Amino acid sequence: MSRGSLIALLVAALALVGLVFANLGDTEDPEQTLQGEAETVPTEDPAPPAIVPLESPPPVLGQALDLTNLAGWLQTDATEFADFDGQVRVVQFWTFGCRNCKNTLENMSHLYTQFEPQGLEVIGVHSPEFDYEANVESIAQAAIDLGVTWPIALDTDKTNFRSWQSGRRFWPRTFVIDQEGQIRFDRIGEGGYDELNSTVAYLVAAGS
Repeated sequence: MSRGSLIALLVAALALVGLVFANLGDTEDPEQTLQGEAETVPTEDPAPPAIVPLESPPPVLGQALDLTNLAGWLQTDATEFADFDGQVRVVQFWTFGCRNCKNTLENMSHLYTQFEPQGLEVIGVHSPEFDYEANVESIAQAAIDLGVTWPIALDTDKTNFRSWQSGRRFWPRTFVIDQEGQIRFDRIGEGGYDELNSTVAYLVAAGS
């Protein structure tokens, strides 16, 4: 190969390399592209499991008392407990600063959403443990923050917290009341959700 041919070949090779680098400058940043390809769309939370009614009637544990000496109601037009007569009712004694109470709210919300259209009413009897929990504005804001959408009875002096619980008293404590005003479920503390839900499902479907 002559010297002239060699120089021409070298010039052509250099031109080709320059063209490759010029084209690379026009492409998207490869790292950004890979990141875009790696993005995933968040999936929705799975639906809660279906609630299966009890196979037999829940036991009668006694007659429910009235709710008296209340400081008022939130999130309802009701003015007394009797306004809910004839309905299946879940009555829960709670206070918004109680960690164990908060842990029950996810299930309660699921229960209320499913059965409120069929006649269930949930009544959160707010009985403050500490002074700051007695402030009505704080209770109303806590209800919003915690997703509590059902009626709240303000048991500010804890009259009903004491009368409904003999001996030791607890936050939370959850009762299910049937259409006749009889207690059909009684749970201290968290848990027992399957039994609670199945009791409500039975009473809503079959009555007392």
